[in-house]
Amino acid sequence: MQDFEAQYREAIAETLNDLQTAVLLLTEAQSKISQIGNSVQNLSQRVEEFIAEQKAE
Repeated sequence: MQDFEAQYREAIAETLNDLQTAVLLLTEAQSKISQIGNSVQNLSQRVEEFIAEQKAE
């Protein structure tokens, strides 16, 4: 019984560590996606401004 309990506790600890790692990676991915979205938005705005300037000339 003690061996089973030790194995159970070790498996739970490992699983919780894996879950924590996954959550941290997900947070990092969400931040990166947000940065990429901002970059695309800024680039799009610059292209629109350039196109408007070219049409005005």
